[in-house]
Amino acid sequence: MSYCAVNRRNGGPVAGKFEVYQDKPGEYRFRLKAGNGQIVASGQAYTTKKACLNGIESIRKNAPDAPVDDQTS
Repeated sequence: MSYCAVNRRNGGPVAGKFEVYQDKPGEYRFRLKAGNGQIVASGQAYTTKKACLNGIESIRKNAPDAPVDDQTS
């Protein structure tokens, strides 16, 4: 069985995915994985799964085109 996720915005393939998991203390966390499986971002610990999912939705909603603030120079 093959699986292909589809982007909700344009119907094309998804470049990555959010994974929700529980850490050792039992708190909920998420990580964003690129299409190649590498973790590119991770979220804080949440006490409930609903709060974790809300964190993911907040990123999707509030930062789809967030600018880069390069503070290295």
